[in-house]
Amino acid sequence: MILKAHSFRKLIALFAILLFSFSTISAQDDKQKSDFWEHVRFGGGLGLSTGNKVFSATLSPSAIYDFDSQFSLGLGLSGTYYSQKNIAKSTIIGGSIISLYNPIKEIQLSGEFEQNRVSRNFDNPDITDDSYWTPAFFVGAGYRTNNITIGVRYDLLYDENKSIYANAWAPFIRVYF
Repeated sequence: MILKAHSFRKLIALFAILLFSFSTISAQDDKQKSDFWEHVRFGGGLGLSTGNKVFSATLSPSAIYDFDSQFSLGLGLSGTYYSQKNIAKSTIIGGSIISLYNPIKEIQLSGEFEQNRVSRNFDNPDITDDSYWTPAFFVGAGYRTNNITIGVRYDLLYDENKSIYANAWAPFIRVYF
């Protein structure tokens, strides 16, 4: 079958329209992708503690998405290694969902659900090693200046027998860039 000249022009025109449409959609997708990353901030925490026969190190990166100037939502990971010489070693791996709300620029309210896997190995053979999951649900408030917030949070699910924290109240310093 031979294409007539006007059919060929229609085919070229249709191809050009489709190509233009796809490039426009692609350009919009690129704009949306770059716009997304403009609202993402990264932060987290580092911890290091040493003492008489005790060592502890924590790394907890996180990322949040700013929906607007008041509300942010994000995810975090955490890992902790703890060792007390001749007593026990512990590894804690976890993740969290973080929500931040700023009713005014200087005040930040937070909610954070955290789930941690704890593995404890005791040096005393009379104590059984164990592994278990432990949740925490923190509500907190802090004073915010630029990208730093200093405050206190409370674990609503605190269990003194299973929690990885010393008590339900915990001060914090939160930094996001």
